Amino acid sequence: MVTPSKVAVVTGAGRGIGRAVASRLAKDGFFVITADRDGSSADESAATVRDSGGQAESLALDVSDRAAVLAAFAGIRQRHGRLDAVVNNAMWIRYAPITGFDEDTVEGMFGVGVKAAIWTMQAAVPIMRAGSGGAIVNLSSPAAVRSVPGGALYSAVKGAVTSLTLQAAGELGGEGIRVNAVLPGAVPTPGARSVVDDAGYELRKARTPVGRLGTPEDIAAAVSFLVSPDAGFVNGHVLAVDGGFLVT
Repeated sequence: MVTPSKVAVVTGAGRGIGRAVASRLAKDGFFVITADRDGSSADESAATVRDSGGQAESLALDVSDRAAVLAAFAGIRQRHGRLDAVVNNAMWIRYAPITGFDEDTVEGMFGVGVKAAIWTMQAAVPIMRAGSGGAIVNLSSPAAVRSVPGGALYSAVKGAVTSLTLQAAGELGGEGIRVNAVLPGAVPTPGARSVVDDAGYELRKARTPVGRLGTPEDIAAAVSFLVSPDAGFVNGHVLAVDGGFLVT
């Protein structure tokens, strides 16, 4: 087995922001594991990385399943001998009035959005402890601190992710494991467009001081910084990459 110099796992890597993050980290020299519940999408992202000269393997994984996550990360440790970065990007989104959510929707969103971040940290931390530390980046949202029509459950999920990030940073920082979050602004990915229409994006653009919507590559650049040595003294930070949306 040839041990890569650094290894990253990106969840929800099958498309959108996750695919852009995987591509960027591969350009930064990481061997990237593209994890997604949709195995074919994970395969496509890994192939995109390899076609661009990077190193990647795909992983079909339901991140809401604790046993599956622990087994998958044990396999990564066995195959590659290390883990340097985890990016918790996977999310499943449904918008509805607060009185309209059923139990399956609540369980689904918290399973992918919150439980999964806990499971991946439980799986990753022992590997990082055995190495030279690592970096974990969680994906938050302006919805964590702003009211969004129909977004009560999404806001609750992202609020929990943000709080989890801060808590984990305090708990793990002394072991050389930094935990931060990226808070993306309006980025019209395929998944986001399933819940936000063109009019919604025009409204978001109008409220963004830089005068444009974000791109997956904008978010990937921020993640790249947070997992890099340049961010070696950055821990417990929620980095807004939103064109100034939160200040309006």
